[in-house]
Amino acid sequence: MMDLVGLFPYWVVVVLMMTGLYITIAQGNLIKKLIGLGIFQVSVFVFYIAIGVVADGTPPILTPGFEVYSNPLPSVLILTAIVVGVATLAVGLALAVRIREAFGTIEEDELLPLTHPEREG
Repeated sequence: MMDLVGLFPYWVVVVLMMTGLYITIAQGNLIKKLIGLGIFQVSVFVFYIAIGVVADGTPPILTPGFEVYSNPLPSVLILTAIVVGVATLAVGLALAVRIREAFGTIEEDELLPLTHPEREG
């Protein structure tokens, strides 16, 4: 039973990842696809945080009496990934706004005939 509790963060990662992937693939609305990508990104963040945890570890500041230190690299990677994720989401939302202004819709099945009229039949 203790092993299952220790694996809880990884189960959360799997559920979030599959949820984000399903939303990204199954939805035709561009905004919903971006939300799915955001959920997928959160699963990667949780995964990096989960693998960065060290049992009985302290921050990597040299102090007497501590032998086990946690690695700061996953935290740095997460900060970078959050910034890149927010920037990517902002660009995606800006593109969705421009597509809505240009074509009047953000539904994928309505956009295909508008952007590729030769495929319509």
